[in-house]
Amino acid sequence: MPDAPTVSAGVSGRKRGAEPGENPPGHEREAKKACWGILTSQGSWADRSPLHEAASQGRLLALRTLLNQGYPANIVTIDHVTPLHEACLSGHVACVRALINAGANVNATTIDGVTPLFNGCAAGSSVCVELLLQNGANPRTTHTHHPSALHEACKRGSRECVESLLSRGVDPDYEVPHLGSALYISCLHQHIGCSEVLLHRGASVNRGRGEDTPLHAAAASDSEEQISLLLDFGADVNLRDRNNLRPVELAPLEAKHCSCYRLTTV
Repeated sequence: MPDAPTVSAGVSGRKRGAEPGENPPGHEREAKKACWGILTSQGSWADRSPLHEAASQGRLLALRTLLNQGYPANIVTIDHVTPLHEACLSGHVACVRALINAGANVNATTIDGVTPLFNGCAAGSSVCVELLLQNGANPRTTHTHHPSALHEACKRGSRECVESLLSRGVDPDYEVPHLGSALYISCLHQHIGCSEVLLHRGASVNRGRGEDTPLHAAAASDSEEQISLLLDFGADVNLRDRNNLRPVELAPLEAKHCSCYRLTTV
């Protein structure tokens, strides 16, 4: 990797607040814990450039100064993390826009297959997601072993991100081997809004993870809204999971005569 330009003293100064409409400070720490069990942003801390730092912290003025000084927008860490990955993971819309305008690759992938779009979904930033999609980001996961932006959006409960991805042609029934369907993930994490979008967009109500259905996930967590929604869309109450149990048999004992009553009467 070629040497990057020297940073002037003013660039690395006091950290400013987030841009209007961006995620609050501290949000990015939670976003880094993606459902893939991998760190979705930083590679080796030793090879992170000042541009990575500015993008991660939402310091737009510093980021623009670094770009004007000659820092390449697509500079990468040893794990192929770009500044755009960082800006998206932290939900810094203004930095995302500046990097894209400077030629950042919206489809750059880390060694784990993570894209800026995935990181935008991890942050729950529908604005970042829309900005990436408008500038050519591929909404579809190219390999089944790569992280899925749709699944991450469903895990985070970002209805807007799910809508954006589905409106760009992402299959609502797309499955990841170790996670199952997006609807299963949505039910597992009790995000009714994401489940509604998926079902209205044609997701199969009984497709989950292996023999475990979305209804099994909803019943196990005693999610009354999810249960009602799934039943309204025709979920089969008699399907058995990998342990040969029906959804009603997974419900907490105190719930079996309450929110799960419909599971025995449909």
